Amino acid sequence: MTRPQSAEAFVGSTIALFDQLGGAHYGEAVTQLEHALQCAHHARAAGDPDALVAAALLHDIGHLLQKQGEDAADRGLDAFHERIGAAWLAQGFGPQVTEPIRLHVEAKRYLATRETGYLESLSPASSQSLDLQGGAMTEPEADAFSASPGFEAAVRLRRYDELGKVEGVVIAPLADYRDLLISLAAQTEAAAPVAQTST
Repeated sequence: MTRPQSAEAFVGSTIALFDQLGGAHYGEAVTQLEHALQCAHHARAAGDPDALVAAALLHDIGHLLQKQGEDAADRGLDAFHERIGAAWLAQGFGPQVTEPIRLHVEAKRYLATRETGYLESLSPASSQSLDLQGGAMTEPEADAFSASPGFEAAVRLRRYDELGKVEGVVIAPLADYRDLLISLAAQTEAAAPVAQTST
């Protein structure tokens, strides 16, 4: 599989999305960019691997890519932002980045079932979207999810997701994550098989 852009170009496109659309709110008190930066800050402060820091930063990029608008949840629509975002990011990043993103909604559904008080801790927007995303898992669903390979990273990401909604926090800007993202994308690019061209 060939990559449509170099690692640096893909990261540039990713950052450009936040520059253009990161001021949107999607029901929360903070903007998408503020939320992304807060989540990444928590992952970095916890000493998580670079891939999970990147996942925390980029986990909601699907909101910027989906075409349903900021008020999708208010209109009773699940925009499947986690799937859209993970699929788009797979153009430049490997599964260590994209899988926690793809699963972070499932992690919310899991925690709603297994963790006392979790439902009450959700922001109004997150509680509203949970209903559209399938609600709390059944016990068999929770058992299956907890046994899946991406479980731990997805739950860690989900916890950062809930923490990253505080107004007025001053933290590192998006530019501070550029080198980290390029490094991860370059690793993925280097690992990709080179397409053979016929003459």
